[in-house]
Amino acid sequence: MNMRLNYRTSSPDVLKAMLSLQKSVTDSSIDHDLHELLKIRVSQINGCAFCLDMHTKDLMKMGDYQEHIFLLSAWREAPIFTDRERAMLALAEAVTKISEQGVPEEVYTQARAHFDEKEYMELILAVNAINGWNRIAISTGMFPGCYSK
Repeated sequence: MNMRLNYRTSSPDVLKAMLSLQKSVTDSSIDHDLHELLKIRVSQINGCAFCLDMHTKDLMKMGDYQEHIFLLSAWREAPIFTDRERAMLALAEAVTKISEQGVPEEVYTQARAHFDEKEYMELILAVNAINGWNRIAISTGMFPGCYSK
């Protein structure tokens, strides 16, 4: 496999903008494990192999999350996810697929039961950031291991 182009070298300004956005997310109050689950789920929806590879490895470095990773695509039926994780996952899916039905009131209410206004907005920013990274990776032909070659 070959990448179409290396956005890092062809457009350093794009990289700079995305890194600035990512820094805002990383510096937020979102739990790191929750944030990695968010990135993995959004990357599953978008079909981004590069990001799935990176973020599943990142989550595994944080602890024993193998079962969470295996069951993430079926989180609604998997009892291992907490109510807080479920609220975040429902919100992440709704925002990623926003053109389908917006963010339903039930999803908003569930999210707000677990996250205050600031945290809610931080989650929205996190979803936007990973959606942006997914779109860059997919559009430029990135694949797992492409930067190690």
